[in-house]
Amino acid sequence: MTMSNSSYLSELHKTIHYSKTKRNSQPPIPSPENPHITKMTAPKFPFARPSDYQPPLEYAHLRAQDPVSQVELFDGSLAWLVVKYKDICSVLTDDRLSKERARPGFPELSEGGKLAAKSKPTFVDMDPPQHMAQRSMIEPLFTKPQIDALRPQIQETVDQLLTTIIAERDARPSTNCSLQDVQPFDIVEKFALPVPSHTIYTLLGVPLTDLPYLTTQAAIRTNGSSTALESSCANASLLSYLSTLVSQRITVPKQDLITHLVTTQYHHGILQKDDIMQIAFLLLVAGNATMVSMIALGIVTLLQNPTQLELLKADAEKWSPRVVSELCRFHTASALATKRVAKEDIVLGGKRIRKGEGIIAATMSGNRDEEMFDQPEEFDMTKEREVEALGFGWGEHRCVAEWLARAELEIVFGMFFFFAFAGTFSLSEAMEEVD
Repeated sequence: MTMSNSSYLSELHKTIHYSKTKRNSQPPIPSPENPHITKMTAPKFPFARPSDYQPPLEYAHLRAQDPVSQVELFDGSLAWLVVKYKDICSVLTDDRLSKERARPGFPELSEGGKLAAKSKPTFVDMDPPQHMAQRSMIEPLFTKPQIDALRPQIQETVDQLLTTIIAERDARPSTNCSLQDVQPFDIVEKFALPVPSHTIYTLLGVPLTDLPYLTTQAAIRTNGSSTALESSCANASLLSYLSTLVSQRITVPKQDLITHLVTTQYHHGILQKDDIMQIAFLLLVAGNATMVSMIALGIVTLLQNPTQLELLKADAEKWSPRVVSELCRFHTASALATKRVAKEDIVLGGKRIRKGEGIIAATMSGNRDEEMFDQPEEFDMTKEREVEALGFGWGEHRCVAEWLARAELEIVFGMFFFFAFAGTFSLSEAMEEVD
């Protein structure tokens, strides 16, 4: 089997706000007397990446030379970029900093982001106490015991998808062709995208037949290259769909997450209909792009590390959790989602950040911090990391669906390579053969 459709994977990276713009020169270092640099000298952000598998080169330079510095965003505004692990953890636990996107100065990375900030917020964009009040309404549905109960369903989904891939291959005319002659299939379309989509759609009670339409609209909404009008139309389409779905659950309840919110919150006057719509919207679009990217990149990364892949194949139950933890450190899919704005003046890394100035905590850089991780540029699932990586965030805004994501990825990597190396289909041995 070879992997195809690299453009699709690139679009997925745009969905989680990775810039494809030309990489800038090394950023300047402001003097202690004038720590605020100007738009004329601040490097443009986000930085470009050498490849889909590598973080921007600027991060290593900044960690060594200027770990708290200013960058210029797409609209010409300035924000502070924080690149070291400990500073990032400080940002993500400082109650003097706000997650509310409607506050002046909050850093957005695209026109689509600015548009999304105008929507009614969910708990991910709230400060205490509103944040935990709303988060606690769904958190019980994503605990480890709850997700462990879903593992058989996830495993069945993965099994069916892989079985379908094999059946489609076997339906082709039989020939004694070499590996180079085997028809490739799109690993994203056929496998990486359906796995998380099927799971979250089932939890929400969304018909799987609507998956293609909703996935397309979600990608347009969050794609950094979309125009404001395109993002607006996609946003409206998703909200309209969810409005209809929530209305249906109000009148005809079922066994799903939306019904849970309707019966426990809406009928008691705690949440309004549009609150439930926004929570469903968040769950529908927020995690899928990240999960799809992690599945595809994880497969590629394991192929690039055959010794570790052999360990996984020999004992998936033992190594799958370690694979997932290391992949989430190594790739950090939601790398630009951790943003804040100062509610008052603070000092961080020797720099004074003024009230109303935006802050971007670069978790991808934090996960490569040489002071915290031994040989951080290497993927090594056999290492016992002394500190926890930032792949799922940090502090009270840590990913609410972490256990679900871990379960999906553990099952995916265990089963995918079981199928792949049980003689059912072949993987390209040379990475240059992977499209």
